[in-house]
Amino acid sequence: MHEAPIIELGGIPFDLSIITMLIVSCLVVFLIAKLATRNLSIENPGKLQNFMEWVIEFVQNQIAGTMDLKKGKQFITLGVTLIMFIFVSNMLGLPFGIVFGYEHVEDATIFGQPIVSVVDAFNTAAAAGTAHPHIEVAFWKSPTADVSVTMALAALVFVMVHFLGIKNNAKGYFKHYLEPYPVFLPINLIEQFSSLLTHGMRLYGNIFAGEVLISVILKLAAVNVVGMIAAIPLMMVWQGFSIFVGAIQAFVFMILAMVYISQKIESHEEH
Repeated sequence: MHEAPIIELGGIPFDLSIITMLIVSCLVVFLIAKLATRNLSIENPGKLQNFMEWVIEFVQNQIAGTMDLKKGKQFITLGVTLIMFIFVSNMLGLPFGIVFGYEHVEDATIFGQPIVSVVDAFNTAAAAGTAHPHIEVAFWKSPTADVSVTMALAALVFVMVHFLGIKNNAKGYFKHYLEPYPVFLPINLIEQFSSLLTHGMRLYGNIFAGEVLISVILKLAAVNVVGMIAAIPLMMVWQGFSIFVGAIQAFVFMILAMVYISQKIESHEEH
């Protein structure tokens, strides 16, 4: 696998590929939303307007399936943002990748700062006795193929969900952890944190695995002419399947967020 372009500023590591790709994802989503709402029309809506209306209606219907829509209307914007941002992020690594190779450790610098991940890789190669190591660094990939991104998204949903639970009914929220009996407190706590883990890891696992297979197919194409011929249909099939997986994972992440929210704002209000 390729290394990540990590530099350290003030002792804090920064993955430049993740920062760059998150900015790109935000810009793409903002551009789509801006273009879709630029010339709104009832009589003659454009294709992007129709697309955005379909996304909003789709998210609204999914929210209505998890909670009372009167309570859920306030989360439509959140749902649309999640599904669009995650889908775009899932797709960025599919059409192409940008990979730089380094033969010498002194060349592994960005903005005058050493790429610590590459330096570590060269040190590891030297310790293993590798004479001429070649370290590749991926600068363009799907940000959701990084566990820190997916877990950060899951953590944001996790914090918001529990904040809403406390805000709507603090007594019912805390009482929930002692049900059906106080002895179940550890199990209920484990359940909450396991939902956080699975929420983020499910998205990461699917997207990361897809990019790993793309890398394998590209390496197959570099072997010889036969490998290149075999890689073309494999890449076409996998690219199409990856679009489907990326869309499904964006939907799953969004709908699980709505399910978690509904559990906190509805079940605790009944107590």
